Amino acid sequence: MVGAPPRTAMILAAGLGTRMRPLTDRLPKPLLEVAGRTLIDRALDLAEGAGVARAVVNLHYLGHMIGAHLEGRDRPEILFSPEEPAILETGGGIRHALPMLGPDPFFTLNSDAVFAGPNPLTLLARAWDPVAADALMLLVPRARARAYARPGDFFISGQGAAPVRRGAEATAPLVFTGAQIIAPGAFADMPEGPFSLNLVWDRLLASGRLRAITYPGLWVDVGTPAGLAAAEAALAEAGPAGSGPDA
Repeated sequence: MVGAPPRTAMILAAGLGTRMRPLTDRLPKPLLEVAGRTLIDRALDLAEGAGVARAVVNLHYLGHMIGAHLEGRDRPEILFSPEEPAILETGGGIRHALPMLGPDPFFTLNSDAVFAGPNPLTLLARAWDPVAADALMLLVPRARARAYARPGDFFISGQGAAPVRRGAEATAPLVFTGAQIIAPGAFADMPEGPFSLNLVWDRLLASGRLRAITYPGLWVDVGTPAGLAAAEAALAEAGPAGSGPDA
């Protein structure tokens, strides 16, 4: 590792959870539980385990419920980034929160993913080299991606190499897990309002400033009720040694 490990994280928790209905009719998806712990707390546990001191959580759908749930949590320090009246998508939500995230590279983590294995943020921190890249994404082989039915996102030639998009290929072997380290400068000149992180990644790919590593454990896309069951099964399969924030 060349760069210092990030001390700040952005937890993406503003999604509408439409694929999780009816469970999300009256409850935001980040407050759904897997093995007795909410998804948002699992994400924050990973951040705390990786040494994060401050986490910014974006809010939209039933965001007041997430805020109330997290009132009693003091580690990491939590700041909220409401998105009103419209949700800002992945890139726009992060850009909107940049004043709270500070000037240094930070983690991003989706709140609707479960990792059964080593702490994904710790792995990213160990591989982070700000001299070589402005972002380092964590990918997982499709064979270890549970509750995932899409065709995959990227190819890479080796750990720490530049990822290559699936493009015209029918499938790609690697899936973006929702975890990455990214420098705030990667959002320079990005538009206000809603936009996808893909805009940022495309610019970094064009300049040779995007890198990726692969995750050695199981990853679960908790987007549907079936994903909740798959996450519990993956955690049970990994066992106690592979399911904690410091694993």
